Amino acid sequence: MGTWTLEVAKMALYIVFPVALFHYFNQPQYFEDWVVEKKRELFPPETEAKREFQRTLEEIKSKQNLKVLENLESVKK
Repeated sequence: MGTWTLEVAKMALYIVFPVALFHYFNQPQYFEDWVVEKKRELFPPETEAKREFQRTLEEIKSKQNLKVLENLESVKK
């Protein structure tokens, strides 16, 4: 068993070490570039080809919905 000073030193280490690591690793300049790169990788900027593809999909879906509605109307009559 140590004396009270050893216990105080250990408690100070237990408190200061995580706080110091938190402070060091949460500085924006350390991870800002990494975060921006990952966001661009996961969510690439929209291109014209992607927008055209989305418009084509919407047109196909709307045509299919019209066919379904026409079939429903013909069944009701």
